[in-house]
Amino acid sequence: MTDKVKVLLAEDDANLGNLLSNYLKAKQFDVTLCVDGDIAIKRYKEQMFDFIILDVMMPVKDGYAVAKEIRETDKEIPILFLTAKSMKEDKLHGFDVGADDYLTKPFAMEELLARMNAILKRSYKEGKKQTNFNVGDISYDYLQQLIEIGGNEKKLTTKENELFYLLVKNGEEVLDRNEALNHVWGDDNYFNGRSMDVYITKLRKYLSDSDKVEIMNVHGKGFRLLVK
Repeated sequence: MTDKVKVLLAEDDANLGNLLSNYLKAKQFDVTLCVDGDIAIKRYKEQMFDFIILDVMMPVKDGYAVAKEIRETDKEIPILFLTAKSMKEDKLHGFDVGADDYLTKPFAMEELLARMNAILKRSYKEGKKQTNFNVGDISYDYLQQLIEIGGNEKKLTTKENELFYLLVKNGEEVLDRNEALNHVWGDDNYFNGRSMDVYITKLRKYLSDSDKVEIMNVHGKGFRLLVK
């Protein structure tokens, strides 16, 4: 299975949005196109992305607001702004809210691609996120949604997979409970919290055959993947 870089593209100009989406798909990116900032946030919370492209001037919620909200739960995902503004103050504001780069319209598609590739090389090895992991005595394939322990495979559901990926990606650092809820469920309310506890219990059951890996509760904070 090809490990395509997943791009969230928010652009309210339908013609430009479709043009950018088709161009990036032709360059083997997996693109989700949104027409405003509110939809972009909803899509971001529904699934995992590797790269964010935001038009600054969008209805409902502008690019700055979207970037600021994303940065509250993810400090690392690359964000590139597209804008008709060229004022230095606007660019500085973009960097202040967490942008990795800033591209002023009009621009050449080749320049967009070059900037994306440069950012991806800094952010992810060979421009792709890691999706296969060996943790203790466990093999984990994020794309196939598979955990393998001692030759036995377990197929994960989408939410189980996204939650386990966050645990694995954090290594032995604590996975903040609210961050996990916002990323996988899209909201950190009480009912989603109870749902996540059920999923954690399921993941613990899957890991019960492992002699080296377990999910630990960190009181008042979240969870940690302990590798013995």
